[in-house]
Amino acid sequence: MEKKNVWETYSEAQLAELEEHAREYMDFLDKGKTERECVDVIVNKIEEEGYRELQTLIKEKKTLKKGDKVYAVWMNKSIVMFQIGEKPMAEGMNILGAHIDSPRLDVKQNPMYEEGGFAYLDTHYYGGVKKYQWVTIPLAIHGVVIKKDGTTVEVNIGENEDDPVFFISDLLIHLAAEQLEKKAAKVIEGEALDVIIGNRPLIIKEEGQNDRKEDSTVGLMDEKEEKNGKEPGKDAVKKGVLAILKENYDIEEEDFISAELEVVPAGKAREAGFDRSMILSYGQDDRVCAFSSLKAMLEIQDVERTACCILVDKEEIGSVGATGMESRFFENMVAEVMELAGEYSELNVRRCLASSCMLSSDVSSAFDPSFASSFDKKNVAYLGNGMVFNKFTGARGKSGSNDANAEYLGHIRMIFDKEKVCFQTAELGKVDLGGGGTIAYILALYGMNVIDSGVAVLNMHAPWEATSKADVYEAKRGYVAFLQNAKM
Repeated sequence: MEKKNVWETYSEAQLAELEEHAREYMDFLDKGKTERECVDVIVNKIEEEGYRELQTLIKEKKTLKKGDKVYAVWMNKSIVMFQIGEKPMAEGMNILGAHIDSPRLDVKQNPMYEEGGFAYLDTHYYGGVKKYQWVTIPLAIHGVVIKKDGTTVEVNIGENEDDPVFFISDLLIHLAAEQLEKKAAKVIEGEALDVIIGNRPLIIKEEGQNDRKEDSTVGLMDEKEEKNGKEPGKDAVKKGVLAILKENYDIEEEDFISAELEVVPAGKAREAGFDRSMILSYGQDDRVCAFSSLKAMLEIQDVERTACCILVDKEEIGSVGATGMESRFFENMVAEVMELAGEYSELNVRRCLASSCMLSSDVSSAFDPSFASSFDKKNVAYLGNGMVFNKFTGARGKSGSNDANAEYLGHIRMIFDKEKVCFQTAELGKVDLGGGGTIAYILALYGMNVIDSGVAVLNMHAPWEATSKADVYEAKRGYVAFLQNAKM
């Protein structure tokens, strides 16, 4: 079947809408580099559009009716939205599901140390990464520190032009003969992904001294050091960084125990190519689907079946934990919404979930001509050819896959053809090379119809990933068409 480039199909009005959608998406990427930040941005946006927080409605004993818009947040890392439809929820919903976590480096709980005149943060990589891609690039630190008294300190360092950035060093090419003989998985190992955060020693003023000594890099002993017999100036660089953290954030070293700090590439999303047809940014897996799903939820009106969008954490490490798709958060919130709609019973909740239709919205691998041998050219997504459907994902013999049934795929085809949405079908790559998964199989456990869909991404899981503006736009159009028309 011939692949169609969607750029050739747009009117001037559609091109203008496409560019506006791309600008909003890039702004979303800049503001939401962690799952917590994404949730904050989304809540602010949907409340402006009339969504109300579910727990507030429960306390007020409100009744939900057609057209009402509600949302619920779980642990500041996952969010679900509902727009109540005309039909009873027991007859099923139309659901979009995506994830808002991305591969990154997480700061360990006891991370700070000094070695060779540098202060470091020890990290543990999160998700599937090529570790060698994370060295020598500018890095930013995002997250929260929760102090013993319950105070939350928000951290976002490295994104503003006047912020410092951080980095991981690599061996200079002149001495790298042995390193270059290693396999790619061993060139940089996990324990070597330690982030350099300082190089200047703390200098403690002597009594009566007004200015720092220009010729000294050694701090004076404090009473505690003297009693413990430590040498003057030990860990002076580390102490210098801790002094800065104390002054600017009121953070002590022990506060790292209850912190969630994520190290991500520093810098904003950028247009790519002379023709500005692409977007280059960190975190497009899977915030490209999350943002397009969000926009679709805000665009739809007067839906027949209740529309739902669930954006979750932890997909990159198996959808585990209280904020992952395997938790009961989604099911519990469906029950709460049905209670407010006057429909709740255990049986009705089960009927609702089993009768629902879902697009598990996650990215797909884009064909890369530089590595053509890794793909089946007939069954791969191409940048600029529209949103992607993966009938199945998984690895090798479809292990860990959902594998949607043909009837449901036929129904989706009918909807997209009716609404003139451009789409393509694909597999992740050649059969025996590897594989991947999404949240699709988890929702399929309820018996609902689920298929993987999303946007093709070049450089997937790299610090900087590339998408086509056209594919991002078609994904939003496709999600709108699905929410308004699916009814199996």
